Amino acid sequence: MDPCTFVRITVGNLVVRASPSVSEAAPGNWFCKIKLKSFPRQVVAVPVLFRTESESQSRLCSGDASAVAARFTLSKAQIEWSILKPERSVLSVEVYSPVPSCGLLVPSLGEKLIGRFKVSLDLKTAETRTCLAHHGWVELGANNKKNPELHVSVRVEPDRRFMFEFDREPECSPKIFLIHGNMKQAVFTCTFGIRNSPSLTRSLSLTTGKKHTWRGRKGWSITIHDLSGSPVAMASIATPFVPSPGSKRVSKSSPGAWLILRPDGYIMKPWGRLEAWRESGRSSDVLGYRFHLFQDDIATEVSTSSSIRTKLGGSFVIDGNIAAADVNTAASLTLSDGSFDLSLSTGSFKTRSGCGSDFGFLLPQAQQSLGFVMSTRVEAVEKHSRPKVEVGEKYVKCVEDAAAHVALAAAVDLSMDACRLFSHKIRKELR
Repeated sequence: MDPCTFVRITVGNLVVRASPSVSEAAPGNWFCKIKLKSFPRQVVAVPVLFRTESESQSRLCSGDASAVAARFTLSKAQIEWSILKPERSVLSVEVYSPVPSCGLLVPSLGEKLIGRFKVSLDLKTAETRTCLAHHGWVELGANNKKNPELHVSVRVEPDRRFMFEFDREPECSPKIFLIHGNMKQAVFTCTFGIRNSPSLTRSLSLTTGKKHTWRGRKGWSITIHDLSGSPVAMASIATPFVPSPGSKRVSKSSPGAWLILRPDGYIMKPWGRLEAWRESGRSSDVLGYRFHLFQDDIATEVSTSSSIRTKLGGSFVIDGNIAAADVNTAASLTLSDGSFDLSLSTGSFKTRSGCGSDFGFLLPQAQQSLGFVMSTRVEAVEKHSRPKVEVGEKYVKCVEDAAAHVALAAAVDLSMDACRLFSHKIRKELR
């Protein structure tokens, strides 16, 4: 199997350093707008530091500094499009402050541009090796000691991924293709099954006082086979999807759950657990998710995207850099010499005996070093969904690794139906 070329741009360690007079003239929460051509701009709060006359010390004025402030991921096609014109490969970081009026912050007055920093990115080189496009302080304005300064780190690195696509909905026992450019290669087959007849669940309505009888959604399973027909991963409902008392929805307090399994010798062992539920609210169409990874038979929660809209669809993502922004705060930074280190290393990784990456990290301390692990895109619940799955190259050491992530993607897609309101019918293939 060959991975596809991706490049990842990481912007971090954002801090503004200004003289007290400038900070007092523009109080409130400062923020940055981070822009790259053809991508939605990302807005992030930025801490402000008082700069003393001696320049020997700086004191935190407001906000927290985060290791990762924004990230952009470019596919091979986007890379080629960007390098056609130099301006498409320019990253811009604009610093803003609220506009004060008579000593008060009036939101309607808008925002004031403090300064702008731009850097050209070498995307072609980044396809094969990591490049540090910028790391350090830059002045936001003319050469004047009273002008604010911005500290920023910009890293561009290869982020190769395996791409898979289901040719039909998971409940239709589809084939799964490996995608590489315009080429498609069948690598897995998928078998959907229902082990038992759905059980009946009685629920008392809190509004009408009437009893309703629902059929619990359980016994669903997805088995992933390699081309020889051997099972290499499996997703199976471990906790039935049933409505909470007095409602028509699966609640967060009592979610349904999938167990993701993969071979360990001659038996299937738990690899991960996916919980899903319908968020509360009378008209809510939001599904919540929580994923746990098993390591040494212990389930540990992994940071994931938290919700998907059932009417619009969305993406389920496991990405360590999403959580990293909440880990490193300004208190842990050395402010006097600007030694903010957006590390170029990817952390240390270990694997269990035999093949298999098991995400290859020590939970939970190194979770911030994960980088991109996987993502899957699912369609709205009323549409025919053919999940597309991306898996980071370093997390696929063998066929079973890829199959486990594909099984997880199938479980995410099927959870869209499992968490439908129990007043709605589910697809006939699932009944």
